[in-house]
Amino acid sequence: MTDHLVRAIAKEAGVRALACVTTDVARDAARRHEAEPVAAAALGYGLTAAALLGGLLKVQQRVALKVQGDGPLGKLVAESDAYGRIRGYVATPTVTWPAPIDGAAVGAALGQRGLLTVVKDVGMKDLTEGMVALGAGRLDQDLMVYLTRSEQVLSYVDLDVKLDGQGRLLAAGGLLLQALPDYDPARLTALVQATDDLPPLADMLVAGQEPAAMLSSLFGALPYAVLDVTDLTFHCTCSRERSLRALQLLDRSDLELLIAEGEGVVDCHFCHERYVFSVADLHALLAELDTEKRA
Repeated sequence: MTDHLVRAIAKEAGVRALACVTTDVARDAARRHEAEPVAAAALGYGLTAAALLGGLLKVQQRVALKVQGDGPLGKLVAESDAYGRIRGYVATPTVTWPAPIDGAAVGAALGQRGLLTVVKDVGMKDLTEGMVALGAGRLDQDLMVYLTRSEQVLSYVDLDVKLDGQGRLLAAGGLLLQALPDYDPARLTALVQATDDLPPLADMLVAGQEPAAMLSSLFGALPYAVLDVTDLTFHCTCSRERSLRALQLLDRSDLELLIAEGEGVVDCHFCHERYVFSVADLHALLAELDTEKRA
């Protein structure tokens, strides 16, 4: 099952629904960061949350989710755009944690005190930003609080990740339900209650049930329509050229220090790609800096 997100709408009930599978994206991120099981699970939750938020975007828009807590994982950052391109990292992927590793364990490893911040680039002059305090104990519950309070959209969020006995990630996915404007919120409440009759999302994914089938099980006889299906991939915007531009912002003393060390290295937090610049590259940057000063 390849990673993808399904967007659907039940007009009669006044509910928008998004369901996704992010197993491959989460595995890719965990591999890149050589993440221990609790960090791999945190990446699964964070990347799934970003995928669902990305499913609410319009074209050429982006969203970033950051959890800054007082737990040993430190910080979790995940980003997505309207095209299903996702990336993310945890500050300390080497943290060990006792089994079982579930949503509550990830919440504790991230921390019970701190902030969940969501930043959106919707094409305006300034970015939009909203935040809520951590405290629910699980990322999906904190995200639900954010959507309901900060964006004032009655929402239900279910993020789920499953690991095997060796700490390997078996499945990751999520569900987002939102009440449409001017509709009876009791309809959403009824659907949320219906989720109690379904198996855990990750168990359904492990059993081979895709997001579309999950939505079908949830809605039952209630009429709904699938709007679109978007492929989800781990995609980082870093490049050698961007890294070079970052080095161009250094002053002369910093460049000379790198030359003395024999190379300049730029590591990407998101994908763990490493870009190495030779002494000749650094001397070229110094020459450009001198040229700019003389101009």
